Amino acid sequence: MASDKDDINVRLIEYYGPRLRRLVVVDQVLDHYLELEPDVKEQIRQKHAAVGNSAAVDLLISAVIKKPHKPGWFRTFVDALTHAGCVFAADYIQVKAPEPEVEAENDYCVNLIQLLSPKLMDMNTDVVCDHCFSEGLITQADSELIKTTTANKGPLGGARELLSSIVRGRPGWFSTFLKVLRETEHAHLLSELTGESSDCCMKGEKQCSLADEEMETDAPAAAGSCNSPEYTVISSTEEHPQEADLYGAASSGTKQMPESMEISQPEPEAAAGGPEKDKIVLRDYQEEVAKPALEGKNIIICLPTGSGKTRVAVYITKKHLDHRRAERRSGKVVVLVNKVPLVEQHYSEEFCRFLKPAYKVERVSGDCQLKISFTEIVKNNDVIVCTAQILENFLERSNTGEDEGVNLSDLTLIVIDECHHTQKGGVYNHIMMRYLKQKHKNRLLKKEQKEPVPLPQILGLTASPGVGGATKMAKAEDHILRICANLDAYKIMTGDLGQHKKEPRKNCKTIEDRKEDPFGDVIKNIMNAIHTHAELNPTSDLGSQTYEQWVVQKERLAATEENQKVRVCAEHLRQYSEGLNLSNTIRMRDAFNFLNKYNEEEIKKKRTPDEEEQKIKITDTERFLFNLFNEKKEELKRLTEHPEYENKSLSQLRSIVLQEFTSRDKARGIIFTKTRRSAIALSQWIQENSKFDDVGVKAAYVIGGGDQSNVKPMTTAEQRDVLTKFRDGEVNLLIATTVAEEGLDIAACNLVIRYGLVTNEIAMIQARGRGRAEDSSYTLVEVKNSGVFEKESVNEYRITMMDKAIEKIRALDRGEYEKRITDFQLQAIMENRVRMTKKKQKSMQEQKGDVKFSCRSCSKHVCTGEDIQIIENMHRVNVTPEFCKLFIKRENTTLQERLLDYETNFFIACKECGQRWGSMMIFRGIDVPCLHVKNFVVTFNEKKISKCTKWNELNIKFPAFDYAEHARQVVDNSDEDDD
Repeated sequence: MASDKDDINVRLIEYYGPRLRRLVVVDQVLDHYLELEPDVKEQIRQKHAAVGNSAAVDLLISAVIKKPHKPGWFRTFVDALTHAGCVFAADYIQVKAPEPEVEAENDYCVNLIQLLSPKLMDMNTDVVCDHCFSEGLITQADSELIKTTTANKGPLGGARELLSSIVRGRPGWFSTFLKVLRETEHAHLLSELTGESSDCCMKGEKQCSLADEEMETDAPAAAGSCNSPEYTVISSTEEHPQEADLYGAASSGTKQMPESMEISQPEPEAAAGGPEKDKIVLRDYQEEVAKPALEGKNIIICLPTGSGKTRVAVYITKKHLDHRRAERRSGKVVVLVNKVPLVEQHYSEEFCRFLKPAYKVERVSGDCQLKISFTEIVKNNDVIVCTAQILENFLERSNTGEDEGVNLSDLTLIVIDECHHTQKGGVYNHIMMRYLKQKHKNRLLKKEQKEPVPLPQILGLTASPGVGGATKMAKAEDHILRICANLDAYKIMTGDLGQHKKEPRKNCKTIEDRKEDPFGDVIKNIMNAIHTHAELNPTSDLGSQTYEQWVVQKERLAATEENQKVRVCAEHLRQYSEGLNLSNTIRMRDAFNFLNKYNEEEIKKKRTPDEEEQKIKITDTERFLFNLFNEKKEELKRLTEHPEYENKSLSQLRSIVLQEFTSRDKARGIIFTKTRRSAIALSQWIQENSKFDDVGVKAAYVIGGGDQSNVKPMTTAEQRDVLTKFRDGEVNLLIATTVAEEGLDIAACNLVIRYGLVTNEIAMIQARGRGRAEDSSYTLVEVKNSGVFEKESVNEYRITMMDKAIEKIRALDRGEYEKRITDFQLQAIMENRVRMTKKKQKSMQEQKGDVKFSCRSCSKHVCTGEDIQIIENMHRVNVTPEFCKLFIKRENTTLQERLLDYETNFFIACKECGQRWGSMMIFRGIDVPCLHVKNFVVTFNEKKISKCTKWNELNIKFPAFDYAEHARQVVDNSDEDDD
């Protein structure tokens, strides 16, 4: 019999779980509930501190109803609720819930407080708190908490806690609260709650009191009373379109009471009825950091990932545009991002959602289908979300006068996302250098009593400015101050997230080294044989990062010295080093496939495309290298079939993923890995392993789009497709390189793994911040030679140093801060002038000088700078008849691009040695050989340049490609052939 009664009580608690989440205050209940073990209580308190009250209530309920039950367990729980002041919660589980009509009316009163809470916080919190306590609306514990919160977070925080407390009371609390407001002379709050003017508040209060009395007598509320659903909807959508509920969620005017008392930032999925119906709701710390920007000042907002920096930027943008519209002045806002996928993310999920239809919002990137002039887009829209390079390009056009461009004076606000990149060499800094120069000129104009050129307001967003590699506090301060100076920031703003702070659980997994590694030993034997052949003496461990740097230096030096024996050996050593790393990171078979494919490609370079008798020269060293791999090929392949020799880090990764996906209802995670090749291989490994499929793992990889690797890059469209599937849950495990570290906003991600990859403190904060869901985990997995734990410790130290440096900067006297900022700005302007002067002088010299290009592999002279032309200020081409006789064409099987006016389907390679030189483009119907400078040794004035991997490293102004002249020659030659 007792068991049946216990089962009924359990079902009651479970049934009223949603109500209990709203009505129970965990900390207070735990003080009175003595049945729980101390460790269970501590676990619940930790849950409350880390996640919030609702989640902690769920944990408390699970502990209370857990079998076996002690005699009197239910009565003990009810008493604990009652003594903790949660009497309404105790009523529900004792089957003393109010009638449906009364419950509905009470919910409407709660809803009204929620909807009008931003207006209601303007109160004398301490006085109202005392009166509420004397009237029995709140408990002694509530009163103490409210006063503590007021002392720590100010009257607004205390008022929020007060409103949260009173709505947990039994029906009838509303009229008592109106009475308190009247007695404490808060007529303006009475006016907000009753809908009457201040003069008519007494009347409004009587109506609400009557409503409460009717609730207590089971009678429905009178039409038009403040408790009716019609009044609630009108208040939220018409009179106060920007107001939020008590708990931070945008209200849609629905009658249903939210199940949680948690203060939560509205997520994109919560949008109801289209973007125009979403409201911009800020938390206390967000409002605090936004204040200087609302006054028109340049600031940097430095908040952790997932804390709503972009939402604050949207709010500031709207207030900025509203203010200018009220003054009958136009506003023009540009939102800058540093990665193409972030354009669509910021546009669709934030700026477009909250600002349309009041303002015209558009996005532009290199991947955008909107193929019209950027200048026109700026003219015709209020907010433009774009990549920073696009704005810089059009600022430069305006500066040179070569085309219609954009001026800084056309803009009124620039929002710079991930603004810690505003440093030397970055596109953000190029834009801000224009700003600083004009600001300096404006000072001179003012002295001459001339009208200064208007400059936009600057708003920077970052989760971590970093310390710039500093080891001392002073250097860290200088680094952050330079970023502040570059952004002309009045102040760097930080905030205390309080209960909203989400710190993922951190785990570190140390991997034991292999007892046997015969696969790696074979690779090392091959490498040592190459060292002997080329007379090279490495000074570091094979496969280490130091070794790879040493090999790269040897290859560059040998190329400039035309030492082809060492050059080709160094190139092969670099690939074997990569293979060694792959065997320590992924499967041996992946490493073998990589090395086998590399050797096949190298051998293929030595054959002509039509498979005729070999005409391309093979040197003795190349023949030695090919034979060396072929001799060991079968042994390597055989070893890949022995799973006992696989690296332990891979099995550790499998255990972590399987554990996370079996212990969570909806796991969604990201694995960060070092190279593109390892990301692809890990994705294939997971897809081929049935154990992952059994627990519902659906994996995909995302890698960068730059063509700086032998691995086929991802197009922007491919990246966007994978990220969309990840957000929608079609993919729940993303394997990514660092391309996904910054800016990726996926609220449901609850698992982050850094697999043998640790860089600097900024990347660490960014990667850790990808886990934004509740109870997220952040795991480090050691991979051989990765030095993960050592680097992570250094980064933790740097983060601590960064936080202290920011606080010291914020504490600086205003005069001292401005002096240091001005000094850094003047220094930056002078350094920029010196740099530009040197660049012009160097450019002038190189235009007149003798620039030659020779094959990187066989040192054959290829062409001079006079033979090269440029297409679309991007592609360097050589269409001379002499050059066309020097190369062969090979089909490019890994890259099939379709761009504006050209396509790239073939490689061009040296006839002598098979070294790739570039690609064969089809530009407006004409074959055009396009050169990649990294494949050549560049000589200037008889002096070889040891490192030249990008064309912009050569300060040479090549003439524009004369399409008409070349097309005429092609047609003439074609006519001769026809004859």
